[in-house]
Amino acid sequence: MIRHLREAGDLDAADATLILDTARELARLTGGREVKKLPTLRGRTVVNLFYEDSTRTRISFEAAAKRLSADVINFSAKGSSVSKGESLKDTALTLQAMGADAVVVRHGASGAPHRLANWVDGSVVNAGDGTHEHPTQALLDAFTMRERLGRLAGLNVTIVGDVLHSRVARSNVVLLNTLGAKVTLVGPPTLIPVDIASALGSGMTVSYDLDAVLPASDVVMMLRVQTERMNASYFPSAREYSRRYGMDGARMRRLPEHAIVMHPGPMNRGMEISPEVADSPRSTIVEQVANGVSVRMAVLYLLLGGK
Repeated sequence: MIRHLREAGDLDAADATLILDTARELARLTGGREVKKLPTLRGRTVVNLFYEDSTRTRISFEAAAKRLSADVINFSAKGSSVSKGESLKDTALTLQAMGADAVVVRHGASGAPHRLANWVDGSVVNAGDGTHEHPTQALLDAFTMRERLGRLAGLNVTIVGDVLHSRVARSNVVLLNTLGAKVTLVGPPTLIPVDIASALGSGMTVSYDLDAVLPASDVVMMLRVQTERMNASYFPSAREYSRRYGMDGARMRRLPEHAIVMHPGPMNRGMEISPEVADSPRSTIVEQVANGVSVRMAVLYLLLGGK
């Protein structure tokens, strides 16, 4: 098993499948228990090092570590020495001195987890770096697809929206390609990177027409429009974006009967996804959050050599 999880490309098919299988087993072991705790990482220390705001991911990693009986230290850049100008390297050396066995890091700079891995002895897990990657989100998405549809190989997965700013999209394209799924990226030309096919490899196509690809889609993953990362006008208006690329009830009914709709959250309800779709039985949005804890448990368990 690998030592760090910095990007989806760190995983080959065997490693990724091992994580998904382990997550399923951990979900089974803790699912029916009143006390959802296993002693597997007792005595280990996991540090959550978050330089960007996060609700789902930070709480999910904290819950995962605590369910494995690890000691958890939550480090927020706000209110720490980072706000006084402390560098990532100096923070890393502090964590190293504390004996952190794993550092879960979210950072606004692409590549920060790679730098961090050079400075600490423990395992580094990327919880999102800039617009680069978010590998555990891709793993929990793959886990959710496999649980709902029974397989990953050969699935047609359509990822829709703000691909340009989405680390979730990048990690999903790489991981799903590794696991044998076919990915189609859909969005306005301004939000699809021109070099993405060459950067992310084969097994992927690009379309600008959402309605054309829906009938052949097994999975539709809607991405949040990341207005906080936009410094220009990428589409005429929110209404126009929603009309062309939003998932509403009419579009959902064009999907095959078995197809599911996903969203990594947080959602802009009424823009990229309508309440009718978000709250429908086809939606896996709540499942994705629950599955995230099991998948992150599996990642920590395997990286830290849990028995």
